[in-house]
Amino acid sequence: MRFSANSWTKRLQGIASPLGLGKGADQILEFLKGSGSERHAAGRMAVSTFAVRIAGAALAYLSQIVLARLLGAHDYGLYSVAWTFVIVLGVMACGGFSTSASRFIPQYLQNRDMARLRGFLRTSRQMAFFLGGAAAVIGIGCLALFRPLIDTSYFQPLSVVLLALPFFAFGLVQDGIARSYDWSSLAMLPTYIWRPLAILFLLVGAVLAGFQPDALTAAIVAVVATALVALYQFLHLRRRLGPSVPKGPYKVEFRSWLAVSMPMLMVDGFLQLITSADVIMVSFFQDPDEVAVYFAASRTLALVHFVYFAVRAASAHRFSSYTHNQDLSGLAGYMRQATLWTFWPSVAAGVGLLLIAPLLLALFGSDFESGYELIALLMIGVLARASVGPADALLTMTGHQNTCAGIYAGTFVLNVVLNLVLIPLLGLAGAAIATSLAIFFEATALAVVAKRKLNITTFVLPLLFARNRPVDQ
Repeated sequence: MRFSANSWTKRLQGIASPLGLGKGADQILEFLKGSGSERHAAGRMAVSTFAVRIAGAALAYLSQIVLARLLGAHDYGLYSVAWTFVIVLGVMACGGFSTSASRFIPQYLQNRDMARLRGFLRTSRQMAFFLGGAAAVIGIGCLALFRPLIDTSYFQPLSVVLLALPFFAFGLVQDGIARSYDWSSLAMLPTYIWRPLAILFLLVGAVLAGFQPDALTAAIVAVVATALVALYQFLHLRRRLGPSVPKGPYKVEFRSWLAVSMPMLMVDGFLQLITSADVIMVSFFQDPDEVAVYFAASRTLALVHFVYFAVRAASAHRFSSYTHNQDLSGLAGYMRQATLWTFWPSVAAGVGLLLIAPLLLALFGSDFESGYELIALLMIGVLARASVGPADALLTMTGHQNTCAGIYAGTFVLNVVLNLVLIPLLGLAGAAIATSLAIFFEATALAVVAKRKLNITTFVLPLLFARNRPVDQ
């Protein structure tokens, strides 16, 4: 799939001018243009990533609507909680190798260290699958052990869906490997297009075949779809790697890889916990029907949040390259552009979403329209995170992953405490307020640390008034 950066910049210019974005918009467009430089490649990958994430968000949203319609609010709420556990545990089960791939692979490619490259490619995927399998066994064992304390309606869907963990974690590491090679389609399409599409078609097929449309059937379908897509991605990635990574000796430095990957795991794990904790916490206090409303609202907001994750995915390994080359000026310049490229599209998408959110929620069913105020409250946190760009990836790829992990750990604890206090008082609105306040703290801490540790400004407001300097080549 090919995308023209020039055509996209013209469209963005047409949008930016009437909105009066001025210098900020010019900087965003400059980020996309480039001229055969590192910036140009980054811009193309960002545009490709955006396009896939937009399509993926739309497809995922459509699949959620179909799931809600097929399963009903009660079973949709059960499935939502079960799949949320897979996402959280799957991120942790990959051992941090999905992120450290963006640090080690560019380094080994630049140094032409093929032995270590082969070793990392092999070991990272093996560890992800092993850890995912171990997490599944431990999770199912814990469910059996604490079954008397668990709502009986959650037990079967949770027990089944955890079987997807080894394939989910394996796929995350493959995503990281593909991103490190700038293969954005191979990194994004399996996760954001093929998997939700497979879940959607398999579930519809199962219902048409006579299976009960409930949370258990959806969980079985999710496991099968995750395994099939992980296999598809593995075969295509092996074919793409073949010419550039010929067979040869392996060199494994497991301890050093793990020493770097584990703090990155903490960053990714706590980031996912921050993103998903509210759904899990709501399930402790509210009925599955209420959980379904909250989950639908949060999935609707994902149509905006994809901007941040897309820029983060396109930028991580480039931060690593600038750091490895000791190009601090280029690093600061690229970060300026990445922040603006995160913030302005997030604002535009957020405004648009607020206008059409009532219609989108109505597609889930009449019981979901109350989620509009939740979207507005959660939007505050999304824009707060967008205002500092991919600051977490900047810190992680410049050797400050421990500090970044500490920030996310603090944010997660704050999020849980606020949810425990506000959900009993305010219900679903309390969960949304708690999450937005926690993310506001996260964004502030990341911006302050980036300025102190690297002397790089990540907060968007000072950048809007800064002199428009090109990224150093």
